[in-house]
Amino acid sequence: MHRFYVDGCSESDKQIKITGEDVNHILNVLRLGVNDEITVSDGSSRDFQCRITQCNTDGEPFILANIIDIFDNNSELSADIYLFQGVPKGDKMELIIQKCVELGVHSIVPVMMERTIVKLDDKKKEKKIARYNAISEAAAKQSRRGIIPKVMPYMSMNEAISFAESQMDYILFPYEFAEGMDGSRAIIDQLVKEVFDEKNIKKDNSSDDINKSIAVFIGPEGGFADSEAKQLEDIGAKTMSLGHRILRTETAGMTVMSILSFMLDR
Repeated sequence: MHRFYVDGCSESDKQIKITGEDVNHILNVLRLGVNDEITVSDGSSRDFQCRITQCNTDGEPFILANIIDIFDNNSELSADIYLFQGVPKGDKMELIIQKCVELGVHSIVPVMMERTIVKLDDKKKEKKIARYNAISEAAAKQSRRGIIPKVMPYMSMNEAISFAESQMDYILFPYEFAEGMDGSRAIIDQLVKEVFDEKNIKKDNSSDDINKSIAVFIGPEGGFADSEAKQLEDIGAKTMSLGHRILRTETAGMTVMSILSFMLDR
């Protein structure tokens, strides 16, 4: 069933109003109309099964859809994963965003690191962030996500480290000079155990179910500078290996997301 996102949906509502670009997509691309069913998500993991009752194309176009059923979306992982991606060359960032959204990432932070080759002024950064968020939304719809993962504004490495240190529960640091896959497996196993142990405790105590947050730092082409690696180690980041092969920057983040997605799916 086709999926759309509308902020502010409530269980007390009887119908949902859809406006903006989605109206054109529903009517002219998907060729849907009155009595067709769609899924509307409120962006916080609740899905509303709806039936279209009115299509208005005069003035500001809108669509009204009656709510048939409400249910929890089960596509989100048991922890919120933030990908701190060293900005790569060309259009690699678009591929990273698309695939990591499909794999369950919660947010993506483009990071200007010491070995980042790309140079962008503020105007270009704003345009790229807008495009990146559009790509994220399209990927979220395709993969039936309960949320639209946000691509956050560009950060410097110092800003990213400060943000991760203050906001994240775990920080993972895949590094080409890390030794031993056994150590990497132990890090992932312990992280997963702690995530699910805490969720079970919260469930037993009937308290709010707030996910643990995991930061994953990926270097750009050329990898991390020695000073950046030391900064991450100094804030307690867990250094881990992804194997004996050197992965491209666009592959490394997807690899970590694949591992965590498999281990943290409900």
